[in-house]
Amino acid sequence: MSKNDVIVIGAGVAGLTASALLAHENLPVTLLESHSQVGGCAGTFRRGPYIFDVGATQVAGLEPGGSHERLFRHLQLKLPLAEPLDLACAVDLADGTPPVHLWRDSKRWQHERQFHFPGSSRFWKLCTWIHSNNWDFAGRDPVLPPRSLWDLRQFLQALRPGSLSSSVLTLFTIADLLKICGCNNDKRLRQFLDLYLRLYSQESADRTAALYGATVLQVAQEPHGLWHLQGSMQSLSNQLLSVLERDGGRLLLRHRAVALKPPQVPGEAWEVTVENRQGEKLLLRAADVVCTLPPQVLPNLIQEKQCLPKSYCRRLQKLPKPSGALVLYGAVSRLSLPVDCPAHMQWCAKDSSSLSLFVSVSRDGDGRAPGGEATLIASAFTPAEDWCYLPENTYQQRKLHTLHSMQAVLNARLNLSLADWHHVELATPRGFAYWTGRPNGIVGGLGQHPLHFGPFGLASRTPLSGLWLCGDSIHPGEGTAGVSQSALMVCRQLLATRGQELEIPS
Repeated sequence: MSKNDVIVIGAGVAGLTASALLAHENLPVTLLESHSQVGGCAGTFRRGPYIFDVGATQVAGLEPGGSHERLFRHLQLKLPLAEPLDLACAVDLADGTPPVHLWRDSKRWQHERQFHFPGSSRFWKLCTWIHSNNWDFAGRDPVLPPRSLWDLRQFLQALRPGSLSSSVLTLFTIADLLKICGCNNDKRLRQFLDLYLRLYSQESADRTAALYGATVLQVAQEPHGLWHLQGSMQSLSNQLLSVLERDGGRLLLRHRAVALKPPQVPGEAWEVTVENRQGEKLLLRAADVVCTLPPQVLPNLIQEKQCLPKSYCRRLQKLPKPSGALVLYGAVSRLSLPVDCPAHMQWCAKDSSSLSLFVSVSRDGDGRAPGGEATLIASAFTPAEDWCYLPENTYQQRKLHTLHSMQAVLNARLNLSLADWHHVELATPRGFAYWTGRPNGIVGGLGQHPLHFGPFGLASRTPLSGLWLCGDSIHPGEGTAGVSQSALMVCRQLLATRGQELEIPS
């Protein structure tokens, strides 16, 4: 049995950020990761000469004042090499019209949306106003939802007239904003919003919180933007890991947390049972535990069931089920791709029998493929449970059929032939469940519905003293920038219980 000050479970971007921040504040930290490398859904894997980003393929928050930039500056780190994406994404609505191009240049994007969605200027102005207030509010590091007097104080101190004004829209959806602005009859705009928002919120326009969706629709534009990392997404995780190691923290790879035991007496430590790569069970103790796993797993992890309030268990059980993902990883000849092929594309399904795909193509010289070749990643949402309990033969047949179907769509859309492919494989929720340990291989956090976002979301401060949550199910939501903000929030809360302040200039 060993004693730590803080144990962080999960070495994705949220866990790496939290452990790096705490180690930088001179707390003894142990970071547990069940996989053989850090990064989680923002990690990578190699197939011969090709490097594939597992999930996330673009990053927000690297601009001055952005989530990652603020944290890296505080941790005395250089930002990973990256270039801003302009264009950020080309969205094809499969209606015979040109794709909608999301330009980083604000004026260019304004002209684009006027061309595609005439008469929608009031909607976009409203989204811009909401996003501006969101950005000002988020930069003051509020705690949401507040669960203590300290939390409430941080929340109130972050409020300004603009954020108070936009707060009246807390229970509104993006579809509600369309109605307010007289755009609810624009079917093409609605189709675009349903497709694009689902990528970030796991919800359609009529279920995406207005305060969340407005920022999603603006974050690709200046002065913010989406970024393409040089090398791979792994560079972001490796930078954070270097801080943990530099500041005395400890990383245990291939160590899976299998049980949590709350203190029996106030002031005692949490006990974390860990299974290592040899199948041996170890017992670690810590004053605080920061869990970045999906919150749905807590009832199974906590040994003393009576310690977890029944109302909290019921809430966890009623949380919406996130989606799973089908991800095709491929490599093709670069010359076979269309000239000026965008780095990121989103394609609407042409009919009910096909899938809507999000496609990422590596850039020449970005370190993901040899010269003259490109990696190609195509993903689609799918109900996770549909894949995890199939008989093996049925599963393999369905997997092969899905791979061929997705590859056929890519061939048709990008004018590829089978001879152009140098590598292809498919990952399903069943595979993600094996590698990530997430229940049923779910991806992303809770859908950003108004009743699960902001003041109505799941709190980072749990009912059990010393147990904290962060990650893509905690405010402000998914994406590397979002989970970094949740990690900062939980570190500020944890340190405040010890009489320490963590302030990071915006």
